[in-house]
Order: sequence, then structure tokens, then C-alpha cells
Amino acid sequence: MARIGVLGALGKMGAAVCQAVRAVPDLELVAAVDPAGAGEQVAPGLVVGAELAALRDAGVEVAIDFTHASAAFDNLSWCADNGVHAVSGTTGLSEETVAELARRFGAPGAPNAVIAPNFAITAVLLVRLAELAAPHLEGVEVIELHHDQKRDAPSGTAIETANRIAAARAAAGVGPFAPDPTEQERLPGARGARGAGGIAIHAVRLPGLVAHEEVIFGAVGQSLTIRQDSYDRRSFMPGVLLAARRVAATPGLTYGLEPLLGL
Repeated sequence: MARIGVLGALGKMGAAVCQAVRAVPDLELVAAVDPAGAGEQVAPGLVVGAELAALRDAGVEVAIDFTHASAAFDNLSWCADNGVHAVSGTTGLSEETVAELARRFGAPGAPNAVIAPNFAITAVLLVRLAELAAPHLEGVEVIELHHDQKRDAPSGTAIETANRIAAARAAAGVGPFAPDPTEQERLPGARGARGAGGIAIHAVRLPGLVAHEEVIFGAVGQSLTIRQDSYDRRSFMPGVLLAARRVAATPGLTYGLEPLLGL
């Protein structure tokens, strides 16, 4: 039974992770860390700690991080330096940050890590399906929709979707999509941000949403829309638990769930 610690345990995702870990027989929640709520109880006999040392004190084998980008690097670096495997769904990590974490977790004798922009298996499948479609159609735009408390835009999943679409077209030898013919934005930003390959990404923030994405492809006389919806944070838990179970046997830093799902 793997011993699990949760970082950001009192946040919405952290609380859902604590509940999910407690509900399965092969994982044991033994530590919870959240400086904003130190001393609160998250489970019978389990009190939230303020410092990462609580992971070491509890003999944590896998730390699950759902904090903020400003804290995640220090959290994950501590895990790399202290022999604790890590799973992170914190969004907003830069490419440079991920590269540095890959170096740390790839060092001889270091523990392993899984970092994923989205732990919903349907979201992983959306990106894979978009990759398959990318070489065959003539244009694409990405629309991501999230709750109004999300701190970053566009989402990590939307950025990764654009990256993977652009890479799929390059691998197929078809090159980037034609440039946007718009000559004048009557309101700045009307055509969205630009991701890899110049792909337009639009971010929607509204109360009542959780996490959603549409990838709309177009070609002459036809279109293809791929949409994924997470209506509840429980949708992320199967992916989180999969990563927690597999990380110890997956060397170095793994980015995304695809390798764990055989995609």
C-alpha cells in the first residue's frame, strides 16, 4: 500500500484528491500539507501540516501536488531532493520549469514524477484525437472553458493541444495551417491568443463551469468538432490515482498521462 501525501490539501482539487485516496484500498493518505489551513483535520486522526517536512515525518512515498505555479516548483524540487515520488496537476508551469524538474527527477538516484496538464482521461483522448485529425484538415481553433476562479489563461491543456496539433502536422510533412486572413481586430484580442503553429486559442471564464475544451477543425464544405467536458472534479481522480500507482515504476519525469495509458 503506497503512502500518499497531498500538497494543497484544502484547495478544491486537493480536497477531492484526499477523498479519492481514502476511498481506495491500495493507497493510504498519511499526510496533508496546506499553509493556509495548518491544524485543520482532513481525515480522522490526520491534521494538515504547514511545512513539507510533514511528508518526511509521515514516511510519504508519493506526493500529489495541486497547488499554484508559484509554489509547485519548490514543492516538486523538495520531493526530488528528498526521495519522494511526485504527481502534479498544478497548471501554469513554464516550459523552463518543466525542463528543470525533468533534470532534477532524471538525476541518478532521484525519485520519479508525473506532471500532467489535465488528469481527465477524456481530455487526454481529446488531444490524441486532435493529433490524428490535424494532418488532414485545413484549419483549427481551440476554445477552452473554465470556472471563473481559474488563475491562468489559456489552460495548460489548451496550450498542449495546440503544441500537439502543430507537431502532428510537422511530423506528417504538411506544414502549418494557412495564416489568419484577419487584417483588423475591431477589439484587441478578438481572434484569441496564438499557440504553437499560430493556432488560435480562446479562453472562456464563467461561473458554473468546471473544465471544458473544444477543438474545431475546418475544411472545404465540412468541419469536425471534438469536445471534452468535466462536470465535476471527480472526473480527474481516475487519472490522478493511476499516476500515483504508476509513478514509482516510471523512471524520470513523465509529462502527460499518455504513456501511462499506452497512447
